[in-house]
Amino acid sequence: MSSAPVTIDTDPPRTMASALADSLRDDIIKGVHAPGAKLAIKELCQRYDAGAIPMREALSRLATSGLVVAQDQRGFRVADVSRAELEDITDARIHIECEALRRSIARGSLDWEERLAGAQHRLLRLSMLAGDGSINAAWESAHDAFHIALISGCGSHWLVDLARMLRDQTARYRYLSIVPGGEPPESRRDVAAEHRALAEAALARDADQACALLTEHLQATTQIVLGSALRA
Repeated sequence: MSSAPVTIDTDPPRTMASALADSLRDDIIKGVHAPGAKLAIKELCQRYDAGAIPMREALSRLATSGLVVAQDQRGFRVADVSRAELEDITDARIHIECEALRRSIARGSLDWEERLAGAQHRLLRLSMLAGDGSINAAWESAHDAFHIALISGCGSHWLVDLARMLRDQTARYRYLSIVPGGEPPESRRDVAAEHRALAEAALARDADQACALLTEHLQATTQIVLGSALRA
């Protein structure tokens, strides 16, 4: 593990623990810390230029989201991965996000429609792949924002928070499935068309069609990942 400090954004009102949790989450999702790897407090403090107390708090937060496992008397480690776990995560995502999407379509205001249309526009204007063939970070951010915008009118922060947590889990599997120098799963199909159709169905207030498209969208990525050799 490299000992070079990682830059942490500590602008108010975020605490150091919050900033650390975000940085650790991103690194775990991207495979910097491999599944099952021990997360030694001392090494992490050196890498992220942080103190032990906020580091422990950050790891405890990630343990509640399932990315990290807290072991009695043994510290922390990165959660393991498995095909069965990914299938379970996908099934949970479908149930939660479809329920949130149905509520958004039924209750969403004009503000919700504007958020969704804006998120779709930004996503479609960005290239999925960076120059080196990896996932474009700006596209990844816009992709997350689009899926959150879809369900942001549901009126339940619990549904949205659970959806975010499960999206993080899915993203980790996507990154782990990418062979070095290979293409991300999304590049193997017309994801832009899927997003466009999904947004159109939601804005047309067609809940059945929108949920069917969302289910197909989530299952397609999972099937591609399951068909790949996970690097974990």
